[in-house]
Amino acid sequence: MKEKQCSCCSDYGFSYPVFTKEMKESYTIITPDFFPTHMALVVRVFRRYGFNVEILHSRGREVIEKGLEHVHNDMCYPAICVVGQFIDALTSGRFDPKRTALVLFQTGGGCRASNYIWVLRKALENMGMGYVPVLSVSLNSIERHPGFKLTLPLLFKSLMALVYGDMLMLLKNQTKPYEKNKGETERLTSHWIEKITEGINRGKLLVGPEFRRTLSSIAESYSKIELTGEKKTKVGIVGEIYVKYSPLGNNGLEELLEKEGCEVMVPGVLPFFFYMFDNRINASRLYGEKKGVLISKVGMKFSRHIEKTMDEVLSSYPQFSRPSTFSMEKKMVDGIIDRGVVMGEGWLLPAEVAELIELGYSNVICVQPFGCLPNHIVGKGTIRNLRSRYKDANIFPLDYDASSSCVNQENRIKLMLSMARESEKK
Repeated sequence: MKEKQCSCCSDYGFSYPVFTKEMKESYTIITPDFFPTHMALVVRVFRRYGFNVEILHSRGREVIEKGLEHVHNDMCYPAICVVGQFIDALTSGRFDPKRTALVLFQTGGGCRASNYIWVLRKALENMGMGYVPVLSVSLNSIERHPGFKLTLPLLFKSLMALVYGDMLMLLKNQTKPYEKNKGETERLTSHWIEKITEGINRGKLLVGPEFRRTLSSIAESYSKIELTGEKKTKVGIVGEIYVKYSPLGNNGLEELLEKEGCEVMVPGVLPFFFYMFDNRINASRLYGEKKGVLISKVGMKFSRHIEKTMDEVLSSYPQFSRPSTFSMEKKMVDGIIDRGVVMGEGWLLPAEVAELIELGYSNVICVQPFGCLPNHIVGKGTIRNLRSRYKDANIFPLDYDASSSCVNQENRIKLMLSMARESEKK
């Protein structure tokens, strides 16, 4: 096995296994289930480029316990979840550790997520599996592996897969709770996942009229699902990006709310890209930083085009709630928190709370890992200002921790819902 000195830790003599070109042909790459709908699309794009990628769907207390065996309980909760899911997979017998690589996303910012990769490598070393390559996906090119090169076509198609994932998630969440024929929405979503990835991999559906027509066809198909017409409690979910989306991280929050008779709205992934581009441009303006500014400006311009197209398509289907534009979200946060607060989810988190309330989802659950200081500041720390503006809003912070009880969390959620329904009656 070739080893490469890690450029960021070479002063300390650390090294890590490199994913070589030869490994690409024979290795399985496993990834945590970050965004359920979106990842189903992205993984299929990666497979088209020769990467045998598998998503891990394991959940439950035993996965968390695997993480706690190798990660200190003071480490942030998403790290425990991710490491536990990887170790559970490697020890399950489903994968050959000597023919398996792990992939993680790194922000490169102030969040501890930038260090997950070394926590995972230390855990593997302690288990005698230090030979397992851990790959990094990052816009900051933190690490390089010869067999895992992310080309521009691959990155662009993956980005478009995320965009389509936003559209599918948005329409699915507004349709599934009301469907007359149970399972119809999920079947339609699976149909579109296959059709979209097939088109993307052929170089279709990416830009221009074809992109718009595909979005229109998606919206049209969901609008034809027969609905019951009943009234349900509307609940929005915001928070730290992993816990907000991952069923392992939030203990199946969306499923629980659905069982409790709710319609759930979760903001899409595209606004987070807007947020990252916007932060890089502002850093250049405020501090003179030049790195990545041009890419961010191009990314911002292209993202605005995508956003405009999605908004125009959805305007033809008034039965569906349309997300606010990024420029509108930025204005919503004025008077709540300064837009210079960019650690963690930064000002975007309270902006999404405001957006959800104005869309009619006045019951908002703010999920955050216990001890995640940035998200406690932009989450819990902004609730008072948000409640001052939105008098009837029911904003409910919910902490997730490796030691917290699922039953306790469920009871607190049910209490929040009972308060919401009592308010609706009044």
